[in-house]
Amino acid sequence: MTPSDPPPPAAGPSPASGGSGLATVRRFGRSTRLVHWTTAAAMGCCLATGAVLLLPPLAELVGRRRLVELIHLYAGLALPVPMLVAAATTGYRRDVRALNRFTAADGAWLRARLRLGAWQRARARAAVAGGVGKFNAGQKVYAAFVAGAILVMLGTGVLLQWGPDLPGGFPVAWRTGATFVHDLLAYGLFFGVAGHLWMASRDPIARVGIRTGTVPAWWAAREHPAWTVSADGPPIPDDPGGPADPGSQDDSGDRAVRSGHPLPPRG
Repeated sequence: MTPSDPPPPAAGPSPASGGSGLATVRRFGRSTRLVHWTTAAAMGCCLATGAVLLLPPLAELVGRRRLVELIHLYAGLALPVPMLVAAATTGYRRDVRALNRFTAADGAWLRARLRLGAWQRARARAAVAGGVGKFNAGQKVYAAFVAGAILVMLGTGVLLQWGPDLPGGFPVAWRTGATFVHDLLAYGLFFGVAGHLWMASRDPIARVGIRTGTVPAWWAAREHPAWTVSADGPPIPDDPGGPADPGSQDDSGDRAVRSGHPLPPRG
């Protein structure tokens, strides 16, 4: 590094953190992180076993098709369970509402990514960066796609597994269509998850946030400025009388960044 090179972002102080590069804010609570990792594990299991069932070379290599089918079936049935259980917590419901709320700023964010030319894209991104909230529009689109895909995969999977045994059964054409949709969507999920992992590999701080729940205040102010200046009210516990979800501390972290008084470093 030459003397004229700027220091890495992680090493420098940020105005949003009151001059301390070590200040952190709470980004995700326990419930949100558990849903993310348990869903990721079930999805990875479904994709791996689905690849064995779809691709003959893998099927020959692995063998034991009946066992693979059972693992695939129960991993698929387990996919919505973490989300349904976590819906009882306030922190998770707050994150779901944020993911499900598309704004005009999100539309501008997406249009900026679709511009032709690297210079034009960079200029457009800079123009709309201030409107990015807790989740950017790309994260919202991906979350909506995964949630919808889980429902469709679950429905088509149930039809394929138990359709012939239901009273009256289902027409063969229905099961054929369900097979086509199930397989096609499996490829879509594979490429979607691969893109998600690629994006995560480019942002180590985002990975720390989903793993530990906290991120540097300067990163939050830079990547999600509309979130770090918001104030939705005091922290709310997950359930009445129960322990508070760390995700409910998001707003206290927001106020700390906004007021210039950073939270103490965690860990």
